[in-house]
Amino acid sequence: MYEFLRGSVVHTERETITLEVNNIGYLIYCANPFVFDKKGQEIIIYTYQYVREDVLRLYGFASRKERGLFELLLQVSGIGPKGALAILAAGAPAQVMQAIEEENDKFLVKFPGVGKKTARQMILDLKGKLQDIIGDSAGSSLDLKDEPINSMEEDELEEALEALRALGYGEKEIAKVKPKLKKENLSADEYVRKALQWMLA
Repeated sequence: MYEFLRGSVVHTERETITLEVNNIGYLIYCANPFVFDKKGQEIIIYTYQYVREDVLRLYGFASRKERGLFELLLQVSGIGPKGALAILAAGAPAQVMQAIEEENDKFLVKFPGVGKKTARQMILDLKGKLQDIIGDSAGSSLDLKDEPINSMEEDELEEALEALRALGYGEKEIAKVKPKLKKENLSADEYVRKALQWMLA
């Protein structure tokens, strides 16, 4: 298994990035691909290789802790890679850990693909096992900016909305946060994080 890849992002989609490492392009699935969209900069992405009969994919993470949480979530019956990425995309693993430790299934069912049964299974399987993985890796709050949106921000917003759809959020949920997002002046990454904060509130 690859521990990490070091290279430059040459392409970003709503679910994936293409990381160029020594003239080889790796297609990597991410919770929020826009986090890694640092033009021309060399970055490190911690990876997880997912292998099934008909699937071979690389998943990428900003830290070992994030990858560790992803691996634990995959062990829960009813949660696959897409569901695990949707949980990680919120950027607040400490909140997820707290919800599991406090058996707060009402918070957990806010994630796409997580019903009451899966939320209870998460609590059963993961309670007491997350502290070593998460540590102090809490989600950071974003600065609010009250500036009108321009065409560049509109592109960023559209990319963010596509990313939310890829994570499994429906048009109804997206429509609730879109008017608020239009008042912000953020990058695609920040739009995704902000939308998820509001959806999970």
